[in-house]
Amino acid sequence: QVQLVESGGGLVQAGGSLRLSCSASRSISTLNVMGWYRQAPEKQRELVADITSGSRTNYADSVKGRFTISRDNAKNTLYLQMNSLKPEDTAVYYCTTPAGVWGQGTQVTVSS
Repeated sequence: QVQLVESGGGLVQAGGSLRLSCSASRSISTLNVMGWYRQAPEKQRELVADITSGSRTNYADSVKGRFTISRDNAKNTLYLQMNSLKPEDTAVYYCTTPAGVWGQGTQVTVSS
């Protein structure tokens, strides 16, 4: 079973940028979709963005135009470029596979 490790989170001021990475322990080229989710304190986990093996992308309305999801199958890595960050983007961000495998998450905190 693939293992996922997220990185790239941190503390940033509103309007700033971060790039999250999700490294997989084996090839992701056969995974037809991978996604980023986030969970803020006392809120349910929600989809941020996902991407198919053919690079078709889907975004939550709240992040459209600010976030970009991408994947590098050669590096077994999923990315999330986050620009124009807002305090409401503060959450733990997780990557996931269709089989329901989750990483440990990476904390993103956006200060106002």
